[in-house]
Amino acid sequence: MQFKRSLLSLALAASVAMPISGAIISEAGAATPPNMLIIAGRIDDLISLDPQEMFEFSGTDMANNIYDKLVMLDPADLSKGYGPGLAESWEISEDGKTFTFKMREGIKFHSGNAVTAKDAEFSIRRAVALKKTPSFILTQFGFTPENMNDTIKAVDANTFQITTDKKYAPSFVLNCFTAAIASIVDSELVKSNEVDGDWGNGWLKTNSAGSGAFKLQNWKPNESYSLTAVPGYWRGEVAMKRVIVRHVMESASQRLMLEKGDVDIARHLSPEDIASISTNEDLKVEDTLRGRLMYISFNQKDKALSHPKVAEALKYLVDYKGMTGSFLKGQYTIQQAFLPQTYMGELKDTPYSLNVEKAKALLAEAGYADGFDVEFIVRNATERLEIAQSLQNTFGQAGINAKISTGTGKQILGRYRARDFQIYVGAWGPDYPDPHTNADTFANNPDNRDEAKLTGKLAWRNAYPAKDLTVLTDLAVQESDREKRARMYVEAQKVFQKEAPFSVMFQKIEQNSMRANVTGFNPGGAITSVFYWPVKK
Repeated sequence: MQFKRSLLSLALAASVAMPISGAIISEAGAATPPNMLIIAGRIDDLISLDPQEMFEFSGTDMANNIYDKLVMLDPADLSKGYGPGLAESWEISEDGKTFTFKMREGIKFHSGNAVTAKDAEFSIRRAVALKKTPSFILTQFGFTPENMNDTIKAVDANTFQITTDKKYAPSFVLNCFTAAIASIVDSELVKSNEVDGDWGNGWLKTNSAGSGAFKLQNWKPNESYSLTAVPGYWRGEVAMKRVIVRHVMESASQRLMLEKGDVDIARHLSPEDIASISTNEDLKVEDTLRGRLMYISFNQKDKALSHPKVAEALKYLVDYKGMTGSFLKGQYTIQQAFLPQTYMGELKDTPYSLNVEKAKALLAEAGYADGFDVEFIVRNATERLEIAQSLQNTFGQAGINAKISTGTGKQILGRYRARDFQIYVGAWGPDYPDPHTNADTFANNPDNRDEAKLTGKLAWRNAYPAKDLTVLTDLAVQESDREKRARMYVEAQKVFQKEAPFSVMFQKIEQNSMRANVTGFNPGGAITSVFYWPVKK
């Protein structure tokens, strides 16, 4: 769902020059070059550039523009769902387990090497063999390092085939192949940079080997990355010959750069800064309902937090309306279920609201009438810090003394994945446009042991066994009847709302502020990541 708001004119009384490259003029009223797209965003969560490893928002944004996949989404109409990509067609066997893809001919990688079924074989096997965090997206179909030579294979140069361990809804399988981990890499190039059997992972952490609209020019961690357009991209001509994404944490800094013309797009303006540019006819704001959910979760390895009454009480100590009516205004809508709105099986029920007295009563029933001490871990990002501070205030009203510990995205995610925390304040975005993407991470945990290290599953990170929900979500993903499958997810979310150690709070309304001459920018709706190649000025 995308909405646009027209903006009227108002000039700033003064502004500060903030040039971001030698090619950009920093005088008031300056503009970026007509064939260059410059974006101010937050990219400190970018850890690796390897598409079979990256699992963060900034990483999948990059992968969506450097790499192609067998099955792809059309930015012109995301509602159509998946369609042909590097595979021009596919067939499914009668037993529903074997998918045979016919490769599109004539496509080349940035190196000049031809894209073939052998590259698809190498890439998907690589995703399975590396066992990185997002590997579960593909290994959930029964692929293992031991069986992948039989279940993932190139039949010939133009035919690629996978065989799953059992029948799944075809849409579920194909939706998963639109995820970043299913990106097709240049096997010849990656193999030539392999060291000690690492499948080229060490090299791809800082390089690219794709066939997408752009290739990597450079990356400076926590500073910027730059992409260069590839001539003759098979999906259409690319107007922006270069894309630069700068890490700019503060909203005010992003706003000043946008107003001065030093950037074309600012992706993280606060509601106050959105309001401050609302009368500038040179700028516009495009609002898109995204799939990203903001939530807090409670580590079940902690004695107090593992009590069901405590978990319930904490859900009544969130000022949902207060936050969306103030510092989150226009940027988030209340959503208390694990599926984003617009997904099949969505649940719009909002059973929780701020109720300090009810929370106190629940805490007393649990034996914590006097409250307890707790630590929040949260990434250094304005809206997350403000959410944490709001929670600190409302928790305090019930006697819970909360300490806020901050860090970079990498630092906080590291603690979260290691189960080294009490309460996490953060966000989650879908990995593919199918309800199982969130059901499987929030409400499915087949092995709760520490050594299982199911780091891609939020239920595991929070030591939440989710026994009944694991059974229900496993059944739902195999259900071929669409309406019945949707009802199963609604049921799962109602159980989750009541018993899970999570408080899902908000769904993102992404407000991308940009120069008025920018068109074709698509952040990916609720189902995917950003597309740069359709952008024009």
